[in-house]
Amino acid sequence: MAEADLKADLHRYLREARAALLWKLDGLPERDIRRPLTPTGTNLLGLVKHLITVELLYLSHVFGEPFDEPVAWFRPDAEPNADLWATADESREYIVGLYRRACEHSDGTIAALPLDAAGHVEWFAEPDRQTTLHGILLHMIAETNRHAGHADVVRELIDGAVGLHEDVPMMAPGDPEWWADYRNRLELIAAGAAPS
Repeated sequence: MAEADLKADLHRYLREARAALLWKLDGLPERDIRRPLTPTGTNLLGLVKHLITVELLYLSHVFGEPFDEPVAWFRPDAEPNADLWATADESREYIVGLYRRACEHSDGTIAALPLDAAGHVEWFAEPDRQTTLHGILLHMIAETNRHAGHADVVRELIDGAVGLHEDVPMMAPGDPEWWADYRNRLELIAAGAAPS
């Protein structure tokens, strides 16, 4: 496979993961995209905000391609987990818009560099600090899909919506009764696996 084709494939997978993540916010009110639905506070808008950080660190900082817009939670005095939740002043439009701009900036880095372009990830342990655009693209696809998976679960907890995209459910066919029976069957199997 030619390098241009390989880079295009990797970039396509990254774009698809980004789109799947953003789709999970569609149609939800502000409260629901901000609600922490796990004991560690996982929420939909926070996942998008975190991926702004990921885009800007891995596809900007690592390759010396500065992003010109200030990002408040990059300040040294930012509190822990500042990129995992949106403050009251950070609207959906601001977070999603900043994510889109960060992705556009990342796309420029991807377009400008060959797959073997050298990068330095200062927060990785040696010998993994030296990397390439190819390695970072793989990391970005994994990281974005990981958090899109978190968003899948959070969205299902909010309103039951599931699937990769609105038109691509990627789920077994079944009405609500079938899914309830399926879940109950799994619960019975789990109960039977518990030690007596």
